[in-house]
Amino acid sequence: MGPLWGIDLGGTKIEGVILENSNELNVIRRTRIPTEAHKGYAHILKQIHRLTEVLSSEVGMLPEKIGIGTPGALDPITNTLKNANTTCLNGQSFKQDLEDILRIPISMANDANCFAAAEAKFGAAKEALPDANVVFGVIMGTGVGGGVVVDGKVINGRQGIAGEWGHNFLDDSGGDCYCGKVGCVERIISGPSLERFYKSLSGNDLKLKEIVNRYQDKSDAHAVATMERLIHYFGKSLSSVINMLDPDVIVLGGGVSNIDILYDEGIESIKKFVFNPRLDTIILKPKLGDSAGVFGAALL
Repeated sequence: MGPLWGIDLGGTKIEGVILENSNELNVIRRTRIPTEAHKGYAHILKQIHRLTEVLSSEVGMLPEKIGIGTPGALDPITNTLKNANTTCLNGQSFKQDLEDILRIPISMANDANCFAAAEAKFGAAKEALPDANVVFGVIMGTGVGGGVVVDGKVINGRQGIAGEWGHNFLDDSGGDCYCGKVGCVERIISGPSLERFYKSLSGNDLKLKEIVNRYQDKSDAHAVATMERLIHYFGKSLSSVINMLDPDVIVLGGGVSNIDILYDEGIESIKKFVFNPRLDTIILKPKLGDSAGVFGAALL
């Protein structure tokens, strides 16, 4: 197999990479350009086309196919994009339109699936358990999402929503979610949701990093309450994933994954809720940082 081409479409940047092969993480070329999503859907398509041309000119070769990670999911029934926070993509025949412009086959998955694929193949899961069969990749940041990798392959599901644990019901206290439901996981343990809960207790706007600092030095009872709530609901929500999938490894990504208590107190919380007398699931910090998305796209 020749070089692998991947593109990670983000809200502010589009990143492209060419990997030498799928066996080792050898980067031939890596480039990024702005998404400029405010200019609309057609402009995003042009930017992706432009990025492939830039990469092609830099390495003197053309791609035979490209893997693309998107902020939403491709609906396998309608072949249109959905659930994207870059809202101009929703309802569009994104995959087909790109194939018409680039004139090559496209493989597509959402960003959480790409994260999971990269961490399974090259990152934390590979390092900890090279023969892992099932890897679940978690995104806990502005939103909450997930991706499932089984035997090295991304599982998209019949509706293209495999791994979307962020929109499972968790607790009514989360309130209304943009998805139309109430009490979703995302409304309780995402970064903005934690900041919102802290403000509801204290009346003050603080960034999550400062809330964590105040929790660590025990200088703020409201910060302590916010982090204790996170620990409780982190365990409760992730235990449902473990009960359903029983993954070998879970890799946590996104800004909330940087909170160290998730890897001790958070794991203890999972133990309380999982349907097993012990917890054998390996839970890890990511190894690839923000590179995981584009590497995972190439692996598609």
